[in-house]
Amino acid sequence: MEKQRVVHTPEGGVCSKMMIVEAENNTITDVQVVGGCDGNLQGLSKLLIGMPVHEAINRMDGINCRQRGSSCPDQLAQALKKIK
Repeated sequence: MEKQRVVHTPEGGVCSKMMIVEAENNTITDVQVVGGCDGNLQGLSKLLIGMPVHEAINRMDGINCRQRGSSCPDQLAQALKKIK
């Protein structure tokens, strides 16, 4: 069993200040986001748990929020790329 934990500081002017992602055997086991839209990020976190890392990256990578060039989901994808 390979467990990994990534602490990511989002870039691109998104609302979130920190993201902590845990995975085991390339499956997401926990997601915590500090800052940002609390309800949306709680929902997103719950949807991601149990999802393969590569699938989550494919779904969220490149999502743009308010023309910032990034978003909280995109930054979660960047954090997950550190796990691969």
